[in-house]
Amino acid sequence: MPIDESGKAKKDAFFPKQKGALKTARIPVRIQPAEKLPKPSWIRVRAGSYSSHFQTVKNLIADHKLVTVCDEASCPNRAECYGNGTAAFMIMGDKCTRRCPFCDVAHGRPDPLDENEPEQLARMIALLGLSYVVVTSVNRDDLRDGGASHFVACLKTIKKVSPDTRVEILTPDFKGRMDKALDSLCSFPPDVFNHNLETVPRLYRQARPGADYAYSLELLKEFGDRCPHIPTKSGLMVGLGETDEEIIQVMEDLRAHKVSMLTIGQYLMPSSDHLPVLRYVLPDTFGKLEKIAYQLGFAHAAVGPLVRSSYHADVQLKKAGMA
Repeated sequence: MPIDESGKAKKDAFFPKQKGALKTARIPVRIQPAEKLPKPSWIRVRAGSYSSHFQTVKNLIADHKLVTVCDEASCPNRAECYGNGTAAFMIMGDKCTRRCPFCDVAHGRPDPLDENEPEQLARMIALLGLSYVVVTSVNRDDLRDGGASHFVACLKTIKKVSPDTRVEILTPDFKGRMDKALDSLCSFPPDVFNHNLETVPRLYRQARPGADYAYSLELLKEFGDRCPHIPTKSGLMVGLGETDEEIIQVMEDLRAHKVSMLTIGQYLMPSSDHLPVLRYVLPDTFGKLEKIAYQLGFAHAAVGPLVRSSYHADVQLKKAGMA
């Protein structure tokens, strides 16, 4: 490897991404093959959700060298959202330091942070005329604050360019760096703080290697305690092998940690190398979970097969009475 004038080895400009089998080859709990379940009729993306604006938004995102979680995580709603001129932007690159086997985002050694990204992101949001945006990221366990200060840099630049735009951030867990991360985030807080628990604690080692259920709950509570005027939000998937009773227990845990907004959607297997879908939850069951969420005191609960954490996030906030 070439050496620069300071005597330090130069880093490669590009670190290849690992997806599919390459990504899941080194997870602690091996993926167990399961019979592929037929996709039920209620798991369908509307054909009419595509529009001429879809490719325009996609091209603009590419031109500005930005990344969306819509594309990287193969979200089933991306055509509809792009068609409506909205997107959930993913900052700090497209390579995650973790290997969650439910997620289609690539694993790999991350590239250095792009100092121009906040300005590029803000220009894109202004160009699209967005009134509400979601900003998320890959896990950046290589950074001292987990990337929290980069979130803040993006927030500040977006608000400077588009002061009326509401910004929701969907963050990683900042594991081992919570205090440093929250010091940054609470110095310039978003309009909504979102961190997804994803699944029930029994399945964490299998589905979220490197994460900790209690730690994620504490992150949500600690942010809420420090910034009580900012709503907190979390999301769950169903279909990984959990029971309805376990999901309800997680909902109770979220309320005990003062989380006010909730999303629950059906897990869909990105590829044959990811965790299998072990059940497709019935619409009636989603309805039952939604009813229980409101009984528990959530200000808003978006619950349904194709619900995702960032899907119609602006509508979620309005329905919660917090917009």
